[in-house]
Amino acid sequence: MSLDEKVAALHASLDGIVRQYSPAVFASSFGAEDMVLTDLIATDFPAIEVFTLDTGRLPEETQQLIAAVQDRYRIKVRAYFPDTTAVEQYTHAHGTNAFYDSVALRKECCFVRKVEPLRRALTGKAAWITGMRREQSQTRKDLQESAFDVAHGLQKFSPMLDWSNEEVWEYIRARNVPYNALHDRGYPSIGCAPCTRAVQPGEDIRAGRWWWEQPEHKECGLHTAPAQPTAQILSFKPASLQR
Repeated sequence: MSLDEKVAALHASLDGIVRQYSPAVFASSFGAEDMVLTDLIATDFPAIEVFTLDTGRLPEETQQLIAAVQDRYRIKVRAYFPDTTAVEQYTHAHGTNAFYDSVALRKECCFVRKVEPLRRALTGKAAWITGMRREQSQTRKDLQESAFDVAHGLQKFSPMLDWSNEEVWEYIRARNVPYNALHDRGYPSIGCAPCTRAVQPGEDIRAGRWWWEQPEHKECGLHTAPAQPTAQILSFKPASLQR
């Protein structure tokens, strides 16, 4: 499938989500693939709200990109923050950077700063959209484009699952889409500042995320909840791409 065909299929998917699931929201961490979705949503699907989880430890470059997106597309990105009491309790009990000490403490930090705020962001919504791709890591290779998110009680869509990294960047460059400056410094995947580093040539795309852990642990908890696969998203493809 050519890039133009993939863009057409993605556009059709978003259109179907808007028509069949309302209200729908897009959860953006402002990675490269998220910027593809942001460009399409902000341009053609204003009914889809764009939100982000501001953990309180995002890199300055990510904050700058959020501001640039709001300025360019004239949209308001809604930010959800962690509960301050929960952050205080975690740091008092374990220390500010306890996530380096064990997988359990890292996941607890992610729960406080990401998972609980996500629950608030999804309350009252019919569907949420992500920019996840199978190519990103071994923990995402079996994901479905459309699945019912049991934990949050709504439909979850990942319409870019089969996009390659090269296709993402071809789209960004062809349309002059803004992106995180850290990508030009060797950061293919960007999360919280203390949990993200640049990768070396030949390393896995997510090698810089929680680099002190084994690959099978490298999820923050946002995308590990039980899900029931469905096929609704397939019906959103334009007629020219139906097989």
